[in-house]
Amino acid sequence: MAKGLLMTYVLWALGGPVGLHHLYLGRDSHALLWMLTLGGGGLGWLWEFWKLPGFVAQANRVQSWKQRPEEERPPLSLLRFASQIVVGVYFGLVALVSLSSMDNFYIVGLPLAVGLGVLLVAAVGNQTSDFKNTLGAAFLTSPVFYGRPIAILPISLAASITAQKHRRYKASVGPETLSVRLYRVGLAYLAFTGPLAYSTMYNTAATINYVAETLGSFLSWFSFFPLLGRLVESVLLLPCRIWWLLVGGPGFKSSRFQEWEKLYEFVDSFQDEKRQLAHQGGPCGGYGALAWKLRLPVKESRD
Repeated sequence: MAKGLLMTYVLWALGGPVGLHHLYLGRDSHALLWMLTLGGGGLGWLWEFWKLPGFVAQANRVQSWKQRPEEERPPLSLLRFASQIVVGVYFGLVALVSLSSMDNFYIVGLPLAVGLGVLLVAAVGNQTSDFKNTLGAAFLTSPVFYGRPIAILPISLAASITAQKHRRYKASVGPETLSVRLYRVGLAYLAFTGPLAYSTMYNTAATINYVAETLGSFLSWFSFFPLLGRLVESVLLLPCRIWWLLVGGPGFKSSRFQEWEKLYEFVDSFQDEKRQLAHQGGPCGGYGALAWKLRLPVKESRD
């Protein structure tokens, strides 16, 4: 059945940040990506306004690109490559927050999460990449940076380069019912959000503490690039600022979110804090003093 442009725009306006228009067009990987990132932080959703006619045309000529020769490769896309790195880092951060207590996390859990994030972006639209090689690159890079949260970045970079090297068009598959597609997307969504929700709601103090340590290690890498560092910090603060704009106030009303407000205040003042720590130092020393900055209980071992 042919897809309509008007219906696509209606679904984009009503449920674009959660990927309703992509589900309508049969772009399940893109829909899942939008569900997990809320439309790419809202920016990707807005940018798609001018891309929807092309998406509709692609969905209506799906049979033509499915018959492409297997040896033909899609053109290199710098936007897709950059998105793979960003989403890989995002998936890695979520894994650090929710799964870092598992055994051999830096050997198994972290590279798996980052690799799956990269593969999700690689599978957007009519393209995909080699599953084994992409995950293999992630697993081979992980031991080099064992035990360091900053390992997320090189793992994501290695997996993204491998995914681009093995990029290809998707093979022809038979039609699937909407219920089957929704079931598969729903399972993937629950697999991503379930551990994060559990860790956030039932281990709030330890989760905030670990997020602070991870952010400190990550942001410290940008100390030599002040403009880039401020840009990264602004991106991290954007969801909180949007939330405050929607609720009409600068505070979190629920007591469960008060410690998250401390984390927001920490990131907001990170540039000043870095200068103070450089001259005075903290009770825990260097960037490892983030829990002290947030006045959070010292977490116990997560092993």
